[in-house]
Amino acid sequence: GSNIFDVLVGLPLPWLCATIAYNKPVEVQSDSLVFSVMILVIMLALVIGTIAASGWRMTTTLGITMFGLYCVFVAVSLLIEYGIINPPALR
Repeated sequence: GSNIFDVLVGLPLPWLCATIAYNKPVEVQSDSLVFSVMILVIMLALVIGTIAASGWRMTTTLGITMFGLYCVFVAVSLLIEYGIINPPALR
């Protein structure tokens, strides 16, 4: 939930304010931004699928699975950020 909020509100709102204040678009310099957002969307689909598979009930298995998915997302993000893996530049 927090990652989704950050992507949908936490990033765009300050950029919108800066765009309005300086009357020019904010340039984001990240070669892996599109790839990271794609990973986030895939993880969201996996989380929703996992919740549906557990019958929309919070179970220990669901909690462990969601924690594991989060760890995978963080690990991939860190590997990209530190240049250990290089995702394709999608623009």
